[in-house]
Amino acid sequence: MPDTLQPVRLPVRFETILAYAEITGDYNPIHVDQAFAARSPMGGIIAHGTMSLNLLWQSIAATLGEDVLRRTTLDVKFVRPVRVGDTVEAGGRRASAQADAWEVWVRTASGEPVISGSATIAQP
Repeated sequence: MPDTLQPVRLPVRFETILAYAEITGDYNPIHVDQAFAARSPMGGIIAHGTMSLNLLWQSIAATLGEDVLRRTTLDVKFVRPVRVGDTVEAGGRRASAQADAWEVWVRTASGEPVISGSATIAQP
């Protein structure tokens, strides 16, 4: 079993956020309305948190196989919003000698944490 998760990267464009809104049906104006978002405390458009979280699932599946996903529990916290122009990357590493405990993250290309936490994979 590998010690690190295969990184999954996403450049975040406004079009990407709009496509994600369409897929999920989440048209919260903080994500899709530039004028509204500019007047909000966020000061501009932010990507859906679950869009970044999905990269973790993709990283786990790419490394350990899709069958592992149904046995995986994530415990994460959202550290900072993702903005148009950011590139985010998900990954992780085994937290200990135990194959079922992983430290996981999503970070910007400059290394700023976006999501941090852990993944636990139950035995089949």
